[in-house]
Amino acid sequence: MTNAGVFVVQTVFGLYLMLVIIRFMLQLAKADFYNPLAQAVVKLTQPLIGPLQKVMPKTGRFSLATLVLGFLVQLLLIVMVLLIAGFGLPNPVSLAIWSLIGLGSQVLDLLFFAILGSIVLSWLAPQTNHPGAYLLQQLTEPVMAPARRMLPNLGGLDFSPILVFIIINLLNMLVIQSLAQSFGMPRGLVMGL
Repeated sequence: MTNAGVFVVQTVFGLYLMLVIIRFMLQLAKADFYNPLAQAVVKLTQPLIGPLQKVMPKTGRFSLATLVLGFLVQLLLIVMVLLIAGFGLPNPVSLAIWSLIGLGSQVLDLLFFAILGSIVLSWLAPQTNHPGAYLLQQLTEPVMAPARRMLPNLGGLDFSPILVFIIINLLNMLVIQSLAQSFGMPRGLVMGL
């Protein structure tokens, strides 16, 4: 029962956290919010982000409320998993640090799979006008463009995704996993760690 409860909590909260992270990434990328998928993300996240936006100012390209909501959802997910699994709660500082580590891990995972999805779509339907393909391209372009500038032009071959995958994996191994281990974060507390 414990494993099933942890699975359900991680799945439900993980999916909502993914939507919040996508909204944050859409804001950073200045994506087209008239895209039907972007509108769906906004509609699903607005009930919780709306009240936070009234209190927290918008800074630059993104709303601080979105980032805070992502942190709070991750924090709540960790607390619920610990309680369901029968562990006691650690001190609030450890919870906050674990939440930041989990949030960073989720951002890297989402970016990895968004790039992977855009690669697959470029092979299967290179000239598609589907809103999902366009949204993936908008989400990944802020990371892919600098990688393309770093690599020489090889005609029709684009090796920038490989460079970005290497960087994502290095960040995951050298930063996220090292921080998780340094701060005593239990394995499996957050999906992907």
